Amino acid sequence: MQENTDWNLQPKFIENKSFSIIADEAGSHNWNDKEWSIVQRMVHTSADFDYVSDTLMSPGAIEAGVEAIRSGCSIVTDTKMALCGISAARLHNYGNRLICLISDERTQRRARETGTTRALAAVDLVYDLFFRNSDNGGIWVVGNAPTALFRLMEKMETEPDWPRPRLIVGLPVGFVNASESKEALAGTNHNFITNRGRKGGSNVAASVINALAELANA
Repeated sequence: MQENTDWNLQPKFIENKSFSIIADEAGSHNWNDKEWSIVQRMVHTSADFDYVSDTLMSPGAIEAGVEAIRSGCSIVTDTKMALCGISAARLHNYGNRLICLISDERTQRRARETGTTRALAAVDLVYDLFFRNSDNGGIWVVGNAPTALFRLMEKMETEPDWPRPRLIVGLPVGFVNASESKEALAGTNHNFITNRGRKGGSNVAASVINALAELANA
């Protein structure tokens, strides 16, 4: 063990110290306070400062996300990792339902029957089970599968009666269609938080929801 290292620290101290380091190393930027609270959390989760320059947010995205959380809307994720990364404690006051059907037997069966991926089948199944007769499209969190993000956008284009998501957090990671799916999302008129390029991930996507929940509780 390295000598003279104070490692047994309290969680809040670690977080505050981390945010101080992030602010110092990030330097000047054009994010306002609310936007920076989102980007800062993304950097904190990933230790990747590219999010300072590469994150994209539509006008009003933060306000839409905070209002949606406060209204108790459902939050849909494309992976269990993203689901587990969202802090239930931060959402406790609002009763938000967290939904992830990627491992549901019905998703697997639908994927087999239609010859599609589970990510695509899960988007369809979530719609059928939770949003078909609803006027609230919830918050959608995609941190892994570009297919899920593309399918979500396709549903909104081809099915006008499909309830519009209150916010789309689109941060799929990878080498095939990840960058392209986020570029497509940034070209829509939906409320979104995304980034440029291949980077992303379920942990980063979950961190956006946690940051929004902190703003909702402020």
